[in-house]
Order: sequence, then structure tokens, then C-alpha cells
Amino acid sequence: MTQFNNRIHYSRQGFLVLAWVFVICIVAQTFIAGMAIFNNYAYWGYHTTFVIGFQFIPVLMLILAFTGRISKRIRWQVVALFLLIVPLQYVSVHVPVIGAIHPVVPFVLFLLTLRIIKQVKRAGE
Repeated sequence: MTQFNNRIHYSRQGFLVLAWVFVICIVAQTFIAGMAIFNNYAYWGYHTTFVIGFQFIPVLMLILAFTGRISKRIRWQVVALFLLIVPLQYVSVHVPVIGAIHPVVPFVLFLLTLRIIKQVKRAGE
């Protein structure tokens, strides 16, 4: 395997690892929100700060998508992940009229990330 092919391979593997980490973080973030709603309101602090630690994973995924020569279609889907988690989530928290979509966005993020993982794995076969 040439150095070029190694770079593509490792970029794709790193992409998939980050995608799975992102999925796990979405599940954890949703769990923390549930803890705040159903158990103890003090968990809202964790909910608002935990996202800071993983909200830019799609940016790293996008970089690896380029170095891993992942298709444009998948790259655009990764851009959608970023747009859903950063600007849309923050706007939905601070603009009451669209606040109702805030709990729906993680569901979309979860499904879209799983779809991206499936597409990248299929393309690598």
C-alpha cells in the first residue's frame, strides 16, 4: 500500500471513529437532558456544557472527508451535521418561536450520522 493509499485509509478510519464518537455523544447529551427533566434540574448545567466538547466533531469529520477522498454527497451531509448542531441548536434555544424543534434536532443528528457511517462503510468495501 502506498503512502497515498495509507493516508486515505487512515483518514476514512478516523472519520468513522469520529462519527461513532459523535453518535455516542448525541445519545449521552439526550440522556443528560432526560436526567434534567425527569430527575434533577441541576443536570441542565451538564447539558449546556457537554455539547461544547463535541459540537465541532463534524468539522474534524469534514477535514478527514477531504483527506480520505470521501464523496461530495457525504461531505455535504457532514456540513448539515454541523449546521444542525451549532447554529440551529443555539437559535432554537434563544428564539422561543422555533424552540420546539430543539429536542427534534438530536434525533435527526443521530439518524443522519448513522446514515453517513453506513455510506462511508459501503463506499470503502
